Amino acid sequence: MADQNDVRDILQDLIENNRDGQNGYREAAEHVKSPEIRSFFQEQSLERARFAGELEQLIRDFGESNPDRTGSVAGAIHRKWIDAKAALGGGDHAILESVEQGEDAAKRAYEKALSASLPANILDVVRRQAESVRAAHDRVKMLRDQLKKAA
Repeated sequence: MADQNDVRDILQDLIENNRDGQNGYREAAEHVKSPEIRSFFQEQSLERARFAGELEQLIRDFGESNPDRTGSVAGAIHRKWIDAKAALGGGDHAILESVEQGEDAAKRAYEKALSASLPANILDVVRRQAESVRAAHDRVKMLRDQLKKAA
């Protein structure tokens, strides 16, 4: 089993990733024209906030009294890239491509966490969240492909 520091680090990485996802989906929702995609992005932003909250509680239960609740610098740069694409008229397809890149990073973060030896209660939460992240990634990819075919 991973030691306490490793478990805290893994949880902290997932919290950061979910905060990036929360902010990224919210930012992307502001730029898309499709009401369906906007609604999906808003739902995903809320879900990533819930995931981060769950993980923050787990890390507190694990002995970390003050988990970092921010996203990453890379996530902030990625959101600025979405803004730039929108400003340059990239449209919904370009925004979906950027969101998919963010989802690729989320999938990698969860795969890394799942490959670690986590306590059973934490592993259950990480597995459930990872399934949702994979489903969101697949939906973003499907929406992107649909828009590409329609163009």
